[in-house]
Amino acid sequence: MRAKPYIEAGNALTPTIVIAELADKYTRERMSFSEKLNFILIRTQDTALDIAIAQQAGMLNKERKRVAKRWGLADSIVLATARSRNAKIVTGDEHFRDLTEDVVMIK
Repeated sequence: MRAKPYIEAGNALTPTIVIAELADKYTRERMSFSEKLNFILIRTQDTALDIAIAQQAGMLNKERKRVAKRWGLADSIVLATARSRNAKIVTGDEHFRDLTEDVVMIK
C-alpha cells in the first residue's frame, strides 16, 4: 500500500466513497479487502458525505469533467471532502495530477 506512510503519519481522513471504491475494486479483482479495510479504519478517520460536501462536489463535477478525462462524481466527492477539511489527497489516480495544491501524487 503506497499510501501507508501518509496514513501512518497521523491525521489521515478517508471519505466513505473511497471505501466503496476500494471494496468494488477488490471484489472485481477477487481479492480480500478485509485486512486493508481494517488498516484504514484503525489508522484514519472516516469522513461521511454531508450536504455541504455533496453540494460542493456537484458544483466541482462539471468543471473537472472539462479538465480531466474520465473524471467521475466520486472524484469530485473526494476533492470536495479534502477541500472542506483543508486536507491533501494522497493518490496515484491520474485524474488528480493537475491539482497540485490539493494533491500528493504517489505514482
